[in-house]
Amino acid sequence: MLQYKIIPVTPFQQNCTLVWCDETQDAALIDPGGDLHLLQAAIEQANVKVTKILLTHGHLDHVGGTAELVRKHGLPIEGPQREDAFWIDQLPMQCQMMGFPPVQNFQPDRWLEQGDRVTVGREQLEVFFCPGHTPGHVVFYHAGQQLAWVGDVLFAGSIGRTDFPRGDYDTLVTSIRKNLWPLGDAVQFIPGHGPMSTFGTERKTNPFVADHRFG
Repeated sequence: MLQYKIIPVTPFQQNCTLVWCDETQDAALIDPGGDLHLLQAAIEQANVKVTKILLTHGHLDHVGGTAELVRKHGLPIEGPQREDAFWIDQLPMQCQMMGFPPVQNFQPDRWLEQGDRVTVGREQLEVFFCPGHTPGHVVFYHAGQQLAWVGDVLFAGSIGRTDFPRGDYDTLVTSIRKNLWPLGDAVQFIPGHGPMSTFGTERKTNPFVADHRFG
């Protein structure tokens, strides 16, 4: 099975997740936004070996620790989709705008596309391309456990902002309804911020994407 631990990081309390295969103890960090001491403590507590970094999108609070992790541990980076390259290239500017300590930009080893798969030990995550919050946003989904990491696409009771450069509200809503809802109401998701929820709950109650809004 795939095990996980959510580690809120940065002043934005972004949900970085340490995920690992309980058969091999190989692990990945999904969206390591910063506070590397907290991530290292979680890794040591779980007694796992991190073998890669997985990124949903290129915003600073989700990727700010990536370059330092690569420098220290030589980890490969998988994700996001290549349309988010412009956000990664602008990381130094993002730091200035948000008042964060400076970080280096980086180049993912593998850009991801709809239908790709990434591995964590012997476990597999499916990749869904879900633009709208950013143009290259992806979602990771573990079918066996009906668990998704949705970054800033969807939240409990809300959806991602679309007022950033190359964000688009209609595109985001379409991404959610076309890519995520078909996975099933029972799917639990870990958002980029805030508490977990299920797709079924959001289909009923989320004021932005509930089914009743669409007839």
